[in-house]
Amino acid sequence: MFDFFSRLKKGLSKTRATFSNGLATLFLGKKTLDADLLNEIEMLLLTADVGVDTTEQLIKHLTTQLARKELNDAQAALDSLREAMKQILRPCELALDIADSIKPYVILVVGINGSGKTTTIGKLAHQLKQERKSVLLAAGDTFRAAAIEQLQVWGERTQIPVIAQQAGADTAAVIYDAMEAATARQTDVLIADTAGRLHTQSHLMAELQKVKRVLGKIDASAPHETLIVLDATLGQNALAQVKQFHQAIPLTGIVLTKLDGTAKGGILFAIAEQTKIPIRFIGLGEGIEDLRPFKADEFVDALFEPLNQI
Repeated sequence: MFDFFSRLKKGLSKTRATFSNGLATLFLGKKTLDADLLNEIEMLLLTADVGVDTTEQLIKHLTTQLARKELNDAQAALDSLREAMKQILRPCELALDIADSIKPYVILVVGINGSGKTTTIGKLAHQLKQERKSVLLAAGDTFRAAAIEQLQVWGERTQIPVIAQQAGADTAAVIYDAMEAATARQTDVLIADTAGRLHTQSHLMAELQKVKRVLGKIDASAPHETLIVLDATLGQNALAQVKQFHQAIPLTGIVLTKLDGTAKGGILFAIAEQTKIPIRFIGLGEGIEDLRPFKADEFVDALFEPLNQI
């Protein structure tokens, strides 16, 4: 627990540098909360990419409490803000639950190129193997030969078999073959990669729907989990991606990667507040152990860590 919290604090250091350190400066020596301080808090939230709507919600919460004289001092306001931010994230704290009764349990992974999709698959496969589950990978990103090779490297690294065809093969066909293989082998989990695509490419989005239909021919309930992998450094554009993908194929979970490389970690609040889709994992680095289940309270506490002594 301590090790993870330390790594989470380190991973969020760039977001903290703008948001939490800014709050610390604002609150240092402040005994009262006023409109000017609220305006400054609002700017810090927006800078951290919390988003306009979510920021307005948080500021309205503080303004209401201030009007009711429920905030005695600046520290009370800080505590109230921290709790309000936790309340936004808590409904989305739902761990990935793989039903033992379903074999194979199919996880379809979607997202744009560069989001960390294939790397996330490798890390997740490693975690599942550590939990003594049998795993099979499907190299469904057939548009890039490098994507197939990258997944095969992860397969070798984790000693997990990969079903692949040549570059340019039909994605749905590759995943269908992998589904048949996983079924025949009584594999616990099948994780299927898909071509990285822009959420504005309608023909590629339609391909995801085809994949879902093809899987349904073997198991009407498949895929059992559709994870979108998002690059946190994209900020508000990541939120747009979730909404567009969700229209094309219902998403059941979110993975937010590259939190260690951005000052825009606040985007998690906008995504949670506007989509309500469970946040399954967050990525805090390149290491194989750096994909961690999302914990709302720990995330906010790590974000506010420099403020504990105010």
